[in-house]
Amino acid sequence: MPLNLLYWFNVAKMIKVKVCILPIKGVIFDFIGTLVCVKGYSLEASKVKMYRTLYEAGFNVTREMFMEAYAQSHEKYRAIRYQQLVEITNTLWVSDALKLLGFDVTHEDPRVKEAVNVFFEDYLASIRARRCAVKLLATLSMRGYRLGLVSNFTYAPVIYSALRKTGLGGFFNAILISADVGWRKPHVKIFEEALRRLEVDASEVIYVGDSPDEDIKGAKHLGMKTIYVASQFYPLETLKKSMHKPDFVTRSLCEAGRKLLAFLASS
Repeated sequence: MPLNLLYWFNVAKMIKVKVCILPIKGVIFDFIGTLVCVKGYSLEASKVKMYRTLYEAGFNVTREMFMEAYAQSHEKYRAIRYQQLVEITNTLWVSDALKLLGFDVTHEDPRVKEAVNVFFEDYLASIRARRCAVKLLATLSMRGYRLGLVSNFTYAPVIYSALRKTGLGGFFNAILISADVGWRKPHVKIFEEALRRLEVDASEVIYVGDSPDEDIKGAKHLGMKTIYVASQFYPLETLKKSMHKPDFVTRSLCEAGRKLLAFLASS
């Protein structure tokens, strides 16, 4: 081989080796489904409680009329949220429904906010930390990894309350909720903001999540390594149908933790 070609061949090998041994500095987790599960929750019961709160606050309308207006508002904003990946909070859905019924109200109205808080009471009560969640986060934190949480959720106070309730909140260096950021996973901007706050590059991060489209697709697009965790919301069949290829596939958070720690130890 000519000397000049040999030189560049050796340079290429050195660059490749350097990329391969780039250390992992951070781990980012999804929240609902990945670190916590939901037990015994009834969406319909929550909607009824929200309606009753609004009715008692002076919005004199039948349950049937409110539920129909709420369904229209929900579907309108659901399309925006999933097609444009723009997050829209529940207070806007509710105020929009009330406007359809002839009420002059905004999403800042205290009565609307109270109704949304009531709506989420049962949901918050149903949240439990998945097995191995606390141990895994504590181990990673103790070993000096920067930890981030990126959650798609329409009402940020619920996530902060759930983090306190489960004892998971204190481990994270950065917490991003779509309702605060304004963008939903898999939009690139919410992932980029997480990397910025953690002060790491995508190649220095492993992302752990249960949604093939929101978590795995979004994180891989930026160049992060990914661990898929099967959950009550996204079982293994969902991953297979999605055709997405995470770096690791696991059936539980405990298994994900073992594979994650083993990979970190070998990298």
